[in-house]
Amino acid sequence: MDKIIILISGILITLLVCGCSPVGVIGSGAATTMVIAEDDRTVGGVIDDTTIKVKVAAQFLASKQDLILDIDTRVIEGRVLLTGIVQNQETRIEAVRRVWEVEGVQEVINEIEVGDKTTIKEYANDLWITTQIKAATTKNIGLRALSYNFETIRGKVYIAGITSRKEQLDIIINSVENIQGVKEIVNYVIIKE
Repeated sequence: MDKIIILISGILITLLVCGCSPVGVIGSGAATTMVIAEDDRTVGGVIDDTTIKVKVAAQFLASKQDLILDIDTRVIEGRVLLTGIVQNQETRIEAVRRVWEVEGVQEVINEIEVGDKTTIKEYANDLWITTQIKAATTKNIGLRALSYNFETIRGKVYIAGITSRKEQLDIIINSVENIQGVKEIVNYVIIKE
């Protein structure tokens, strides 16, 4: 129940910070402005992705399964990356089906695993890895690191984002490879010309 309250609060904060117009995004503060300025997406693209993420969260809340608690979503240019661990294949299929029902979704990348939930130790280890990745990438590429999303599940790191700088992606991957505990890297970064 606490996770649902936290998620709903996060969605409301995102809507308040981003608003429904570019003015809300640009005028909301230095950190958000910098992300927009450093990101390779347009302000409209960021707003569209935020709208898709909110609609996916609503779909997950409406489901009978614990989709909202078990699955994490990242949205980049209409591409929805699903990660998490669910108990059975039917739940995995239900999550993908619900995402496809959302207007604006261009692609669904299903990285949901079927199996037992992670233990507290595994969760803490994954959180530590993600924190180390964010610190290392920020050190190596600066604020552009905010343009990338990192998710770690049982030592498997998922990277999503958009860049026009291939060399920057190489730096990120090299940074991730050097983090202790990383077992595999799955790269979903779009390189735009």
